Amino acid sequence: MAGETANSNEVVIPSITRVWYAPVGTVVPADAVVAMPTGWRAVGHTTEDSLKFNSEPNFEQVRSAQASYPVRTFQTQDAATIEVDLLQWSGTNFRAVYGGGTITEITPSGGGTSKHYKFTPPRIGSRTEIAAIVEVIDGGKHYRFVFPRAMQMEGVSNDLAKTKEAVLPLRLAVQGGDDVDSWYVLTDDPAFGLTA
Repeated sequence: MAGETANSNEVVIPSITRVWYAPVGTVVPADAVVAMPTGWRAVGHTTEDSLKFNSEPNFEQVRSAQASYPVRTFQTQDAATIEVDLLQWSGTNFRAVYGGGTITEITPSGGGTSKHYKFTPPRIGSRTEIAAIVEVIDGGKHYRFVFPRAMQMEGVSNDLAKTKEAVLPLRLAVQGGDDVDSWYVLTDDPAFGLTA
């Protein structure tokens, strides 16, 4: 068929994925394969089928008595979310999932040498934003979805069933601003090369 560009090399199978986060303003990697700069922390193991990125623009339509179809459509806003279930429980992962909070060391009531910790979720109005990167690797092709600002904006439901692993649901809403791209992708995939 004329103009068809069927190319199986452009089919992406995300064989390895990683999710990273850092404080807002942390230096982002310059390309899709360079080592992550200082300040970025990987969430570790995630469930194999939970990672999703959703981009959801909203539109309004102008209707007219003279036409059956809209006479104009315009975009009113953008929205995007990142979803992933974390398998590793740690203080930093708890802070990412709950949108902040504090961790303090406490002295066990019975004494002893083992350390104990107290996690307190953030109070209303004190949630913190983070920067996030979703890394996708398919053989020799690498993609990094970069989110300079994101915030956990959903409730956290922990399923603590005896018969399966307990996960931490990270649900980030991408934040925007006039001074920075809300999100972008870095890749070494040749299919993204500029053509004449």
